[in-house]
Order: sequence, then C-alpha cells, then structure tokens
Amino acid sequence: MQSSAYGASLAGGAFDLENFVKQPQTILRCLSWLFSIVVFATITAEGYINSKSESEAKCMFNENDSACNYAVGIGILAFLACVVFLMLDAYFPQISNAKERKFIVLGDFIFSAAWTFLWFICFCVLANQWSKTTSDVVFSDAARAVISFSFFSIVTWALLLYFAYGRYRQGVTEFDQDYRDPANDQTTPYPPAPYASSGPTGYQQSPFSHNQDQPGEYQPPSY
Repeated sequence: MQSSAYGASLAGGAFDLENFVKQPQTILRCLSWLFSIVVFATITAEGYINSKSESEAKCMFNENDSACNYAVGIGILAFLACVVFLMLDAYFPQISNAKERKFIVLGDFIFSAAWTFLWFICFCVLANQWSKTTSDVVFSDAARAVISFSFFSIVTWALLLYFAYGRYRQGVTEFDQDYRDPANDQTTPYPPAPYASSGPTGYQQSPFSHNQDQPGEYQPPSY
C-alpha cells in the first residue's frame, strides 16, 4: 500500500498548528470566510431601505429583493462551508484511510467549483441591479462593498478549486505509481520449486546411488 495519499502521510500524523496555519488552503478559507461575512452581514444590516412612497423595506439593489436574498443565502452557506472544510483540513492528516481522503478532497473540489460559479452569478446580478438603481436613499458605500467582496470571493474560491484539483490529481498519481499488480510482480518472495531442473527435458536424476551393473550388497529382511 502507498505510504502517502493526497499530499499527506497515510500513517496518521499529529496535528501541526504551525504548518496548518501556513497552508495556502487555510489562508484562502479564512479569507473566503471573512468575505462571506461582509457580504451577508452588510446586506442584512444596511441592504434594505424604506422608500418615500412605500413603508415596506426594499432591497437597495434596484429594490430587487431576490438579489439581496440570493447574496445573503450564498454568503451564509459559504460561511458554514468554510468552517466545515477548515475542520476537515485540520483532521485530514490523522485520517489513514485513503478512500475517506478521496471523498473529502473530491467534495472540496466539487463545492469549490460550485461556489466559484455561484459567486460569479452573484457578482453579475448585484452589479447589474446596482447600475439600474435610481433611488436616492441608498447606502452607496455598503452596496459597493457587497459588490467588491462578491468579486473577491470569486478569486478565493477559484484558488481553492485550483488547490483541490491539485490534491486530487496528486492522490490519483500516487495511487497509479505505488499500486502494483501481484500477478505481474516479478519480485515474488517465493523460492523456485525444488523439482525444477535446468536440463532440457526436466528429467530428475534417480535418488538411488547404485546402478544395475553394480548392485549393492544383499541385506535380508529382519523380522
């Protein structure tokens, strides 16, 4: 069995806080976690305004509540996902089962790809709705912050996708290089058969030391 899988030893190492903090994935997850907080917290606190004609609060992005709800939902889910994956990254070196590691890395890859795409949609929607906003009662700084950090989230999640793909490819390469089919393994520990002969016919010499021309001395049977 291979000694490592998906970038870490299979023996199940102890948690190293210093190396964990310095990992690019850890830094990117912390940034993604922070950006998601800025997005959904800003919209929740300052994203809804009361117009002069209506008493009900509307989304500051062209009074489109769907845009605000979408950004808040994406941000909250990204926030929770960053916490979960940070915990999995911390526990990852202690996992000695290669299949469990594969599922974690594959889940990280799929989720990062999905959220890169969803943040891109969020950025496009918010930027489009902001360009159509005509209301005077708008917190422009808050709206620009939400749009900016939505764009920053695209970058961080795209980098997380890149690192997740690298870990997955590394695991596949390690499996291909280290796995050896026993049927094709030429370094078998078993010795050759004792009856094997180097002669052309494979005939084994008779174990009797006397031939027919010189018979041995007769020994009567003892009763």
